[in-house]
Amino acid sequence: MFSTIKLEDYFDFYSANDIRLKGHRVGIENILDYYLEGYTPEEINGNLPSLSLEEIHATITYYLHNRPQIDTYLADLTEDREQRYQEFYVNPPAIVRKLQAEMARRVTKKR
Repeated sequence: MFSTIKLEDYFDFYSANDIRLKGHRVGIENILDYYLEGYTPEEINGNLPSLSLEEIHATITYYLHNRPQIDTYLADLTEDREQRYQEFYVNPPAIVRKLQAEMARRVTKKR
């Protein structure tokens, strides 16, 4: 007898901006970024070997069945990453500022 598996069974839905494959730390965006760049499932598997082809196909199928929502999800993630990058750039952590100052000191010293 066959058991029925729903596409959602492949994923952990942690929050509106965090969907990962069950048993992995890999977000669906990692697979879909490759897919949307034109990679085949086999090529994606070569880049993400901890995932099975079944999991990759499930992610792509889930995307194709929920394209408008997942496109929004991916756009929100991209926007969030850019915002965090800009915040980091404007106000880097103390250790980064310390390393930048040390690098500047060394460059000045060499001149």
